[in-house]
Amino acid sequence: MSATTTLHSVSVRPALSADEEALGELDRSTWSTLHAVMPRPQPPYDPFFDERHRPGDFLVAEAVTEAVTESGAPDGSGGTRIAGYIRLVPPTPLACNAHVRQIQGLAVAAWARGAGVGRTLLRAACAEARRQGANRITLRVLGHNTPARALYASEGFAVEGVLSGEFFLHGRYVDDVLMGRSLAP
Repeated sequence: MSATTTLHSVSVRPALSADEEALGELDRSTWSTLHAVMPRPQPPYDPFFDERHRPGDFLVAEAVTEAVTESGAPDGSGGTRIAGYIRLVPPTPLACNAHVRQIQGLAVAAWARGAGVGRTLLRAACAEARRQGANRITLRVLGHNTPARALYASEGFAVEGVLSGEFFLHGRYVDDVLMGRSLAP
């Protein structure tokens, strides 16, 4: 008998060093030609955290879940699981744009998609960017990633630039789309 996972609640917290294994697995399991410009990761895997990707750069979504059988009965395998992450960093080390934060990665586990986890992470990133003193937030998304672009637009991000044909992926040229929004109240 197969089980399905039901999300009961989602909370967001800063990443911890102890999250490295789970985040690495999540990152590898969500790799897709829809958003990746790097080749699919192959063993031996690089560490998830490194000098440029520190735990303090990430927010993690945790979901309280319950697995249920096809008949709807709990199967006892629920608990708290990492459902996604978002990476929020200054786009450059320059003081003249210290007022900006950039999202440089967003992933949601397949079992948690469609439950608002991505939206929750986006909103948490905007709140964290404000807390850090930013008044703008930006991101880059591949032009063919329609689901992500729709989510970002629904959260107030607008297209601010397009680098046409910036990437050559799987035999075709793909646009790099810059989106941004104000963090003013």
